[in-house]
Amino acid sequence: MEYLKREMWNKLADWKDRSHHPLVLSGLRQTGKTFIARAFGEHRYGNVVYLDLRANRSVHEAFAGDFDVDKMVLSITANVASARFVPHDTLLILDEVQDCPNARSSLKYWDLDGRYDVIATGSFLGVKGFRDPYPRGIPVGYEEHLVMHPLNFQEFLQNSDVAEDVLTYARRTLMAREPLLPAVHEGLRDLYLQYLVVGGMPEAVKQFLATHDLNAVRTTQRAILTSIRDDFGRYKNAKGEDAVNEVLKLRAEACLDSLPAQLAKEYKKFQYSKVNVRGNSPQKADGLRYLVDVGLVTKAYNLREISMPLEGAKIEREFKVFFVDTGLLVSQLEQGTAAHVLRGDLSAYKGAIAENMVASALATSEQELYYYHAPSGSPELDFVMNLHGEATIIECKSNNGRATSMRYVLANPKKYGIHPAIKLADTNVGGGDGFLTLPLYALGFLNGQGESLTVEPVSIRMP
Repeated sequence: MEYLKREMWNKLADWKDRSHHPLVLSGLRQTGKTFIARAFGEHRYGNVVYLDLRANRSVHEAFAGDFDVDKMVLSITANVASARFVPHDTLLILDEVQDCPNARSSLKYWDLDGRYDVIATGSFLGVKGFRDPYPRGIPVGYEEHLVMHPLNFQEFLQNSDVAEDVLTYARRTLMAREPLLPAVHEGLRDLYLQYLVVGGMPEAVKQFLATHDLNAVRTTQRAILTSIRDDFGRYKNAKGEDAVNEVLKLRAEACLDSLPAQLAKEYKKFQYSKVNVRGNSPQKADGLRYLVDVGLVTKAYNLREISMPLEGAKIEREFKVFFVDTGLLVSQLEQGTAAHVLRGDLSAYKGAIAENMVASALATSEQELYYYHAPSGSPELDFVMNLHGEATIIECKSNNGRATSMRYVLANPKKYGIHPAIKLADTNVGGGDGFLTLPLYALGFLNGQGESLTVEPVSIRMP
């Protein structure tokens, strides 16, 4: 298989086919940013000019002088013999743009000129050491942003050759809150369990689709994590040169290494005391912040109360930490965990895999993550999300358990309010006492685009 079907392709097509600014494509390393930008360029443009700003430092000089587009084109073509700039039919790809701050600053002038389209990719945009090296400014108002995530479940299905009419049927039926046909339900369930083990990192998915060998997939996943870890602590020093903050690197690695144990606890609140590295909590927090900034993990915050807006009710210092890709989590657990998952046993590590799968689905659909854990320890709700403007409770059961905490909250509306509630379980679509039961894979069909609202224009005139 030469390429994977990605939803990002349609987003890039939409970007190209309308009036647009230069595009900044960010996200975790090895999620396929560079590959899809180059493939899209080769498919939709007559000319693609690709600059690797991390590997090819000589081309940085093209952005060191005046941001005159003709001068930048002249300098680029002098450094890259194969580069050809044809007005209105050329895509310029600035790969790892964070390594050349002036290239990022130049986007405004490519935009104002308008003859060439630009996609800038970056794996460290927003990471400590790369956030502020912009003496010539970030072109606010002259760039657009998209984030490349690991493959979500629908992308995994599309690349597993599941027919589009099956996907359409599943989306429609889940939206109608009706049970799926048993054969479709069982097939999606089996594929979802595979997806939890394989995850959505493109190389791991390609390895799985080519061989279906989970040992080979695990080797690939661990190689991916090693590659990501190799760059921990990288930053630009005052001279703009590559450097490594060894202390930050150690703290980030220690935070990452602590995650299996953190998620194996009954209450999975992240504790810096479990991080085996020197330093106090604020110092260790730098390491965790690094993992979040590079897109490897995501935080879910506890709420003081179940009320909108959720962001206003969050407890800043009390949170859980999950892998953005559940497959990477499974690869870090002991041998044999994948076999348990494939059998439908998600109870390993006290439900960590089940919770991580929800966190991953919400994070890749660009939802903020929250949960509710009462000061007394009970009730504890796995997740609370903003769904259509309402604080919606989500409980995840590795089998089809009773969701005791959710039932308690629903039975006490005076104390907790009235909320929609969803139980995710190893079962088909069904009902419940005040809640909806959905199969485990249902969140894989989330639409991350949010609610669409159309209003009539308002005209105000003097009487």
